[in-house]
Amino acid sequence: MKRNDTPQPAAATLFRTVVQIAPLRTRLGHGSRILSLGSCFADNMARRMQRAKFHVTASPAGILFNPESVARAIEAFDRFDTAKDIAEAGLREVEHASGRYFSYDFHSSLSASDAQTARAKMTAALRTGAEALKEADTIIITFGTAWVYRLRRDGEAVANCHKQPQTLFTRELLDVPSIVRRYGALLEGPLRGRRVILTVSPVRHLGDGLEGNSLSKALLRVAVAELCTRYEQAEYFPSYEILNDELRDYRFYADDMTHPSDMAVEYIWQRFAEAAFDERTRRAADAAERIVRAAEHRPFDPGSEESDTFRRTMTARIDALCREYPEIDLTAERARLDHDIG
Repeated sequence: MKRNDTPQPAAATLFRTVVQIAPLRTRLGHGSRILSLGSCFADNMARRMQRAKFHVTASPAGILFNPESVARAIEAFDRFDTAKDIAEAGLREVEHASGRYFSYDFHSSLSASDAQTARAKMTAALRTGAEALKEADTIIITFGTAWVYRLRRDGEAVANCHKQPQTLFTRELLDVPSIVRRYGALLEGPLRGRRVILTVSPVRHLGDGLEGNSLSKALLRVAVAELCTRYEQAEYFPSYEILNDELRDYRFYADDMTHPSDMAVEYIWQRFAEAAFDERTRRAADAAERIVRAAEHRPFDPGSEESDTFRRTMTARIDALCREYPEIDLTAERARLDHDIG
């Protein structure tokens, strides 16, 4: 019998300890409007939700690892409605070094080889974030590390060092009270009226050393627990515990031994779906994903009767799903089928 390495949430607990997760108070559906911010793990999970056809805006300012940089992004999104540019939104301007134009408040994916392009990308990111924050009923925030780098010249945390000399920065470990104060202000301000799901990324920051990484994750976990105790709108999803205490094996890590493998991300996604979706939403998400996967296949012979039959079958499935779940948008998949086969 072929071994199945993917553990099942409902399986017996023999040889492993299953993290017990109560249903989240925040129940997500395909009508929800979600903004996801934080680490690369947050980005991976948001992409996973997008494939299941949830309305998710993922990391407009790029991947942000520490709570301070995430907070600065949220504040900038909140201000951008009345701001005309990056500076008015409270963020640093574009600067040039090592042949690239960048800002210390954005991920390197928004840098460019010329200033105009870089500024346009960052302005578009702020606009996307501002629109998503205004529309969102749910914010998912994933903290990656409590270690921050601050630019010496202004004392503010940077989202990314952009491979600049380490002499430009100081390194600091955030403490629990400062994180709680900062996010308490956000929960009472720009995030008021939204449900907030907080997670701690299971990605190990080996650059901090294993001891430094352990200390960092512990501080983040305590800060999240304090926020969830103080604010009814905030709750915790244990992605960190699922990987480290339930899966607990190097086969669930990628080759770098730092990031979760695709198998682990898939498993954590299943656990999240159990906690955050009702049965109707899970059925809809599974059906939407099957259609997305099918629409991604390229026909071997577009003009054949077999391909035409496939297109008609898939179109009928899309029509049926959209009738049952009108909040699901499969316009892109329908267009792809018509383009590839029609």
